[in-house]
Amino acid sequence: MAGGGSFAAQGPAGNYEGGVTVFVVITCVVAAMGGLLFGYDLGISGGVTSMDDFLLKFFPSVYHKTKEGSIHDSQYCKYADEILTLFTSSLYIAALAASFVASWVTRAYGRKISMFTGGMAFLIGAILNGIAMNVELLIIGRLLLGVGVGFANQSVPVYLSEMAPANIRGALNIGFQMAITIGILVANFVNYGTAQITGGWGWRVSLALAAVPAILMSVGSFFLPDTPNSIIERGHHEEAKRMLQKIRGTENVDHEFHELVLASEAANKVEHPWRNILQPRYRPQLVICTLIPFFQQLTGINVIMFYAPVLFKTLGFGANASLMSSAITGVVNVIATLVSIFSVDKFGRRGLFLEGGTQMLICQIAVGALIGVNFGVTGQGSFTKGEANLLLALICMYVAAFAWSWGPLGWLVPSEICPLEIRSAGQSINVSVNMFFTFIIAQGFLAMLCHMKFGLFFFFGGFVIIMTIFIFFFLPETKNVPIEEMNRVWKAHWFWGKYIPDEAVIGGDLEK
Repeated sequence: MAGGGSFAAQGPAGNYEGGVTVFVVITCVVAAMGGLLFGYDLGISGGVTSMDDFLLKFFPSVYHKTKEGSIHDSQYCKYADEILTLFTSSLYIAALAASFVASWVTRAYGRKISMFTGGMAFLIGAILNGIAMNVELLIIGRLLLGVGVGFANQSVPVYLSEMAPANIRGALNIGFQMAITIGILVANFVNYGTAQITGGWGWRVSLALAAVPAILMSVGSFFLPDTPNSIIERGHHEEAKRMLQKIRGTENVDHEFHELVLASEAANKVEHPWRNILQPRYRPQLVICTLIPFFQQLTGINVIMFYAPVLFKTLGFGANASLMSSAITGVVNVIATLVSIFSVDKFGRRGLFLEGGTQMLICQIAVGALIGVNFGVTGQGSFTKGEANLLLALICMYVAAFAWSWGPLGWLVPSEICPLEIRSAGQSINVSVNMFFTFIIAQGFLAMLCHMKFGLFFFFGGFVIIMTIFIFFFLPETKNVPIEEMNRVWKAHWFWGKYIPDEAVIGGDLEK
């Protein structure tokens, strides 16, 4: 059946002893704090770049361009400036580079060390941004923030997938995305509050407060235990078994522990995981870990997450109205992510992907049409109050669809499908592809808006069609499948099955 039907590994293969313990829930909640780093930055950068005091200090040409309407007839082009977009996008190119280092650190020294490193880098970057007196120091701070994001995005989803029992792995892993959305929401309200500060320094508060999630992650990761997978990977089997017993709440973990040891032994035979992931037997993981983050960025979501205040101001919203509209989308983002947490392990990954893609497409077409009717290709026009409210409602519906589908699942699925021997490499590919295209979108959006105008939303809508078709045909259902037994899913799939050798399911690390 196309897309692998509803196949999921059942029977003894998935019935490990133990259940959901308070310890593992608390541990995963603390680890998910790493998402606050990413989320706070996503929310804060767009709001800061719409503040007059910030623009006047660092980007005076943009400030004057937005105030002197006669210079540019087109509303679409008011904020088009490559250095301004570099302020946002530089973080993501740094995160891309850092993810490769983080891959090695995560595998060699454990997930918690990687999280701690990311938190400290983010903390230093937040301090530099808060005290910045010139663009150069501002960009250096952004680069350090990027190092923090690269390490956090590399280690946290893997940590969550390895700690969580299979039957609630989706919900606990989406805790990372939930933290991202909370970070965005907090940032939106912080921006709204600091924009009211007189004296021209409110933006410094917005940027410096990034130190708060950095401290939370650094301190939290210091007290976190490492995952049994990671402890086994470093050769401490007895310690790993005790940790597995603690997180599962039972002494009888021999079955699951045996699986983890077999997976680790297979992983230790692999000297070059980056070369290994190119083998045909790992083709499903390589393709999914590459295309899922690529498609996630081509949904166009970061047009909203990065530049919502700028976009709303471009379309005629007032300064306070644009920041408040962004805060409203942030609230929707959080609520919709909760929907995903409570439904992902019940209804599965594929269903959320397909519904979310359909809803995003409808909203993007409607937004593009609404902007096109009012602003045309000249960029001259305005919204009535009713039209502005309709635009905001459509964007909220779009954000909701992303928040219960491509947002959390874009991190969950790649982190749960890779066997241990290629897990760090697979997650590094996921993070680096995500960060690369985040950089491209962040750097290019304002110029794209200037040149493509309302057609930009149809451009992203076209990619949503492609990615939804891809999910339908090529992503099997992975809910409730133990992380070390994913080969059963791939072997049963109509397309990927030909790449999976029989011994990988019958006589290899999945043998029962």
